[in-house]
Amino acid sequence: MTSFSVSTTPEERLRLVIVGHVDHGKSTVIGRLLADTGSLPKGKLEQVQHNCERNARPFEYAFLLDALHDEQDQGITIDSARCFFRTARRYYIVIDAPGHIEFLKNMVTGASSAEAALIVIDAKEGIRENTRRHGYLISMLGVRQVVVVVNKMDLADYEQATFERIRQEYGQFLEHLNIHPLSFIPVSARHGENIVEPSTRMSWYDGPTVIGQIDALEKPSADTLATLPFRFPVQDIYKFTEAGDDRRILAGTIETGTVHVGDAVTFLPSGKKARIVSVEQFNTPIRRTAQAGQAVGFTIDPQIYLKPGELTVKPNELPPHVGSRFRANIFWMGHAPLIRHQVYKLKIATKRVGVRLVEVLNVIDASDLETVHNKQQVDRHDVGECVFETIRPFAFDIARDLDQTGRFVLVDQYEIAGGGIILEALPEPAVSSETDTPQWDRSALSPEERAAFFGHRALCVALTGEAPEKRALAAKIENRLLYEGVHAYYLSSVPAGTDRREYRVADDDREDQISTLGETAHTLLSAGHVFITVLDGVDDYDLGQFRRLVDPFSLFVIDTGLLSFQQIPTDLRLEATTEDEAVSQACRLIRDRVKVG
Repeated sequence: MTSFSVSTTPEERLRLVIVGHVDHGKSTVIGRLLADTGSLPKGKLEQVQHNCERNARPFEYAFLLDALHDEQDQGITIDSARCFFRTARRYYIVIDAPGHIEFLKNMVTGASSAEAALIVIDAKEGIRENTRRHGYLISMLGVRQVVVVVNKMDLADYEQATFERIRQEYGQFLEHLNIHPLSFIPVSARHGENIVEPSTRMSWYDGPTVIGQIDALEKPSADTLATLPFRFPVQDIYKFTEAGDDRRILAGTIETGTVHVGDAVTFLPSGKKARIVSVEQFNTPIRRTAQAGQAVGFTIDPQIYLKPGELTVKPNELPPHVGSRFRANIFWMGHAPLIRHQVYKLKIATKRVGVRLVEVLNVIDASDLETVHNKQQVDRHDVGECVFETIRPFAFDIARDLDQTGRFVLVDQYEIAGGGIILEALPEPAVSSETDTPQWDRSALSPEERAAFFGHRALCVALTGEAPEKRALAAKIENRLLYEGVHAYYLSSVPAGTDRREYRVADDDREDQISTLGETAHTLLSAGHVFITVLDGVDDYDLGQFRRLVDPFSLFVIDTGLLSFQQIPTDLRLEATTEDEAVSQACRLIRDRVKVG
């Protein structure tokens, strides 16, 4: 499709998708909109009319959409197209995708989301199966502003009864899909009736024209997004250490809502809470507020540990859902089909989490909109209504509530293979959908019997804080305890001497680190050992999770400095002047804690 520019440049743009059954006049409606709003490039209309005269064919406004000469020769539109027209109010980007596939791909992935839809119906031919499929498609994609254009009223002698019959029948159908059209408009696109000016041949109709109605469509503005519930996906955390600067800045882009210094915020799915201390931006005056669309940083109090992917919200606003199971519509683009049991990567805002397909509820072939029943997988270019389950809970919104945090993509083998829209949060399964937890045949020896044999009780020792030498310190504590006859074992997620820059990858997956260490610790504690580990950058929430994993065994916390806890008591805060003194102090307290009797 040939693109063009116009002399004025209104800033506001609205994306409009127009769908309709073949030969119902969709392309003619678009052609009329281009011609009657004066949006065609100079000489385009005359060029098409001349081509029609030269080939002894009647002129059709639909030909204005055709970008290739062979398309005009065939008299049909065979490729996806995008064109533009403008009114005094704004620009319109018209998405015309007869092949369906590109339209679905762009819509579902959010690459080119339509903000409104026109559904075109032939007045004489009436509602066809594809008309219903397009209604389902619009509903599935979450388009809220819908206008139904009843075209070719000239072939129905402009009769009101014909129009009312279609409006009642199709209106009832859309009602079942939870679509509430803004209006039904009777038109004759070929003759320009009710396109721009009210029709004198349908005086019984007193509603808006097509242009009048689309000019009345709402365009979400930055100010509108700022009034929605606050959503700030944490993209990264920057830490400063020089010159006594101990700030941690949470960086990202505000998707919706507004936040002020002093506001209480909650981070999901972790559930951690804090308060906004400052709004940070480069080379700008000091700010005390930030809103949707702004890329900013925040400092918070307390300086809890957070990782990228957390969704920041306000506790007094509409909360997102937090869970691992949801129903969604997915457009699949992968070369291999979407199948059950395989783990994919779900990306929503800044969150990354493993996900599995649990159930295929419905599948539509995007090339012809045919419904395929009883499919157990989603093939390339299929649209599927599916149930998914992530390997751990995450925070999300329903797309109809907040589109920005209700759309996601699926990654298969490092490539984006699908895009989806979340329709519903589902209850968590009582038992994992994949496999049951193994039932182990455990030792019959009690902790007391093991303590009597070893001469000491089991204990979990966790070194926290941000002292760079804490791994070396943990290893020396293990060595000293072993020398003194205590069955101790040290295990850390990062070997001693690893560069902190290399540790970034592990640091981003704190939940896995804590979960793995907790399970390992519980096993060794059950065997009667003193288990020693290092927990990097943890806060009250993380340490609480770790403590629950090692329960019923005791947790002994050694704080190496630079990070304090608000709720979890610290058993030892190292303030010794030398490493040997620190090791001696720690071992003395550990021996006192594990002694028998």
